[in-house]
Amino acid sequence: MQLIAKLGILADAAKYDASCASSGAPKRSSKGRDGLGATNGMGICHSYTPDGRCVSLLKVLLTNFCLYDCQYCVNRRSSNVPRARFSPEEVVRLTLDFYRRNCISGLFLSSGIIRSADYTMEQLVRVARLLREEHGFRGYIHLKTIPDADPLLIEEAGRLADRLSVNIELPSDASLRRLAPEKQVSSIRRAMGTIHRGQQAVAGEARAPRFTPAGQSTQMIVGADASDDRTILRNAESLYQGYGLKRVYYSAFSPIPDSPDSVPLAAPPLLREHRLYQADFLMRGYGYKAGELLSEANNLALDIDPKLAWALSHREVFPVDINRAEPALLARVPGIGLRSVQRLVALRRERRVRYDDLIQLRCVLDKARPFIVTSDYRPVLGEMRSGLLRARLREPQAPVQMGLWG
Repeated sequence: MQLIAKLGILADAAKYDASCASSGAPKRSSKGRDGLGATNGMGICHSYTPDGRCVSLLKVLLTNFCLYDCQYCVNRRSSNVPRARFSPEEVVRLTLDFYRRNCISGLFLSSGIIRSADYTMEQLVRVARLLREEHGFRGYIHLKTIPDADPLLIEEAGRLADRLSVNIELPSDASLRRLAPEKQVSSIRRAMGTIHRGQQAVAGEARAPRFTPAGQSTQMIVGADASDDRTILRNAESLYQGYGLKRVYYSAFSPIPDSPDSVPLAAPPLLREHRLYQADFLMRGYGYKAGELLSEANNLALDIDPKLAWALSHREVFPVDINRAEPALLARVPGIGLRSVQRLVALRRERRVRYDDLIQLRCVLDKARPFIVTSDYRPVLGEMRSGLLRARLREPQAPVQMGLWG
């Protein structure tokens, strides 16, 4: 099979992994025989660094052949899809070719399981080793970790890659046993533990060798089973606390060709995925607990964002006096973000904060107004009724999928 044909199959097969934010690169003209940089977008995805920079990655599978028959996976053993396989050398060649044409900044590589977990992991590690040691590649590398692989192989991958990820895939252990019987939760968590211990071993040591400097991540599929948002977020919370994960990604289940009866035939609302990302960000950045965000229901509200939902269900806390409240409480006001909190705290060291100051800071005052008090503003009592506020502030339609940073 021609290399470009393999790329078409294996780039398309990789699109279901949300651990790397994905969108096709636009076509660019390259006039003349010496033109550089033209690409049809196959395999190119966009990922976002913690500081907001967008980087382009070659996102492919080493192969979509797989020994496993996970019911939710398009590449499962029983799936009727075209199959292809790269050699490690072919992936290296593609990565370097794309890199030299300034199409990508790095590589995102995953794979189906072939022969054995160890053999598959050896092939992934070989790609990274060839890039780093034989070609001096200094770009970004993200490798998917095969959970059942030898810990020594995972440790070697951690020394070569910038990020490793182990997909936990389903929110509950029971669902994984039912829909992916060849996989074991214990193996997944053991692999996460191996990566976490490797990170801890080099933490704080200036001369220690690098080990997954961009951290580890995982993915949970939303809507492939009956798990509610409470189960999903509590699982994510335990992963952040137990394994120091950098990110948990959420992927709305997408019905696949010839889907088995064991999985839904319709996708869940994309808005549900969006709300989970918002709730996850509140847990990572604002200090919310999963139980706080879902104190009264098992699923996140779809018509309003989780921060506003929390504020409406805790009206005893509001309105908040902007000139007196602790920064942690200011950050819980709808429409006021962490950066604005920092600026407000700095400003009130100089003088009392006025309503116009919030306008200058570009706070979302449509949301914030009913929940705040300033030196020259207090909300009208009638505007503070939760039912009226919810009706006024609910979002009229589902937003597009948010960017996946970090």
